[in-house]
Amino acid sequence: MIVSQVPLAEGKSVQQTVELLSRKLEQMGAEKQGTFYVDCETYHTAGASMGTTGQTGKLLYVMHNSEYPLSTFALFENGPCLVADLNLDVLMVKLKGFFQNAKANKMETRGTRYQYCDFLVKIGTVTMGQSGRGISVEVDYCPCAVPGDCWNLMVEFMQSFMGNNAPSVPPIFSAKHDSLYTPADTMVQYMELLNKIRKQQQGSVAGMR
Repeated sequence: MIVSQVPLAEGKSVQQTVELLSRKLEQMGAEKQGTFYVDCETYHTAGASMGTTGQTGKLLYVMHNSEYPLSTFALFENGPCLVADLNLDVLMVKLKGFFQNAKANKMETRGTRYQYCDFLVKIGTVTMGQSGRGISVEVDYCPCAVPGDCWNLMVEFMQSFMGNNAPSVPPIFSAKHDSLYTPADTMVQYMELLNKIRKQQQGSVAGMR
């Protein structure tokens, strides 16, 4: 229900920080429940080919989540989220005259699922290319689908293994405080997280130049 980025522990690598978080969960009594992944491909609208040279093309993010193996999610930044079946991936290839795949920008997060009482926790390593770029943590409180009803309980649980890195209220919670939470809301949060990590990487590369 909430997706957040965890900074690296001092003096530790991505993998070492993931291991620290996993160990804390296991010491609390959480049990491993398989693995998960979320991937995200970026498409640019081919504005120049449609006679709109000079305009900034919109970005479209096509995403998959192992929790929803029959679905493809398509999201515009600050826009709607379309949920479709896997035929959307085939359609994107046919629409290459309108949407161009920025293959170098493909990102994904993969890791382990943990169950602790009524909480489902997913700790993932975010990769771009072959290298680890950051850490994602997704926490679901399974009995509740209304964010405003369980936020305080979630914060208390997240602090137990994330400490001061437990996230503040995400914008999507404010928008859906009393309404039902959906899988699309999770994908919006993953899109924002992966974009944030991508921009951090681009910023650090630019700084090195």
